[in-house]
Amino acid sequence: MSHSEHPSALRPETDVLTRGFDPSLSVGSARPAVFRSSTYVFSSPEAAERAFEILGGRAQRSPGESVDLIYSRFNHPNAQILEDQILPLEPGAQAAAVFNSGMAAIMTALLAVLSPGDSLVYTVPIYGGTQTLIQNFLEPFGIAGIPVTAGDSQAIDAAIRGARNLKVVLIETPANPTVLMTDIKRACQTASEFGFVSQNGREAGRPLVMIDNTFLGPAFQHPLALGADVSLYSATKYLGGYSDVIGGVALTRDPTLMAKIRSKRSLFGNILQPDECWIIDTRLPTVILRMNRQSKNAQRLAEELHGHPKIRTVYYPTLFEDAEQVRIFHDQCTYPGGLISIDLQGGKPAAFNFLRHLRLARNAVSLGGVETLACHPRSTTHSAWSAHDLDAAGIGEGLVRISVGIEDWRDLLADCRAALDAI
Repeated sequence: MSHSEHPSALRPETDVLTRGFDPSLSVGSARPAVFRSSTYVFSSPEAAERAFEILGGRAQRSPGESVDLIYSRFNHPNAQILEDQILPLEPGAQAAAVFNSGMAAIMTALLAVLSPGDSLVYTVPIYGGTQTLIQNFLEPFGIAGIPVTAGDSQAIDAAIRGARNLKVVLIETPANPTVLMTDIKRACQTASEFGFVSQNGREAGRPLVMIDNTFLGPAFQHPLALGADVSLYSATKYLGGYSDVIGGVALTRDPTLMAKIRSKRSLFGNILQPDECWIIDTRLPTVILRMNRQSKNAQRLAEELHGHPKIRTVYYPTLFEDAEQVRIFHDQCTYPGGLISIDLQGGKPAAFNFLRHLRLARNAVSLGGVETLACHPRSTTHSAWSAHDLDAAGIGEGLVRISVGIEDWRDLLADCRAALDAI
């Protein structure tokens, strides 16, 4: 936790190890300690007054100003350290906020800007919890959700231009679990050209573009650099990396927008706790190393499984056949990532038998850990959807999602082949 001078020209892999922490504030500790405290002693009554003025939005922090901490529902040292140290990994980010889950990050970012009467365009398929949030909470609350097929740029353009009181465009790319990619830059350009009219008839600005970057970020895809306003993560996945912690992150280019998100976080009380902040912070320096190994493993595995007689389709970026999907992948991603989906001949029985006979890969939801995980989305992560929505999104009975870990890819291939043989 430090606002002292820091070199600005460092590369992300160096910057993430050297910024945001002052050892002199932690008895000389080379790495951050865990600060478990619910409340903080003010340096003076005036400092307390100033801290509450800034927290309440009645005043703005001056450049370089250090503001006293108040209470851990609002902020705490480990959150500040993590929020500062994650910035170099997301080019274009000026501010970050950490949450106690990825869903908390998505919900808080949306509710920071949405009100009853507004509308939200979102891509499908999308993480099941996100769709449930939109359909079962936001829509009854009076916010119109407008689904549009992921990767269909023309449909997304039309939805943005045709929506009433559109405040947010929410895109998950690649889509969960079909790996469909959506053109972030084009969606941002369309949103920037579109000014919505508020209910009182006045021009009210443009919709914000929010990207769920969990699948390829922060190593292989950078939404803020492509024009997005908010980049969202389930930090449980690749940022945490070991399937042992739950968290979420929101990053923005605009500190003013982040102030709105943090204000809602203070109200909801869903800040990430100190221990989890400390754990995720220790994982940041290795996230690019881990993701590179996972991506290489996944690519080898996907390309070897492609064409297997018991597999109808392997969904993976290097195997895209659609020209537009190929273009989007090459334009906005540096590597294909660690997620594969396979559609098995034989539907649900085949998928269940495949999962039953895996020995190295573990049948579990979640993704991004160093171990390989596999699940059946239609009966697990997306089971709350209707059959119609599942079919429309391409989440079939035979679809299995595989999050590839850092094991030797040849062992994983042998495991998958043995499970396929057992179907």
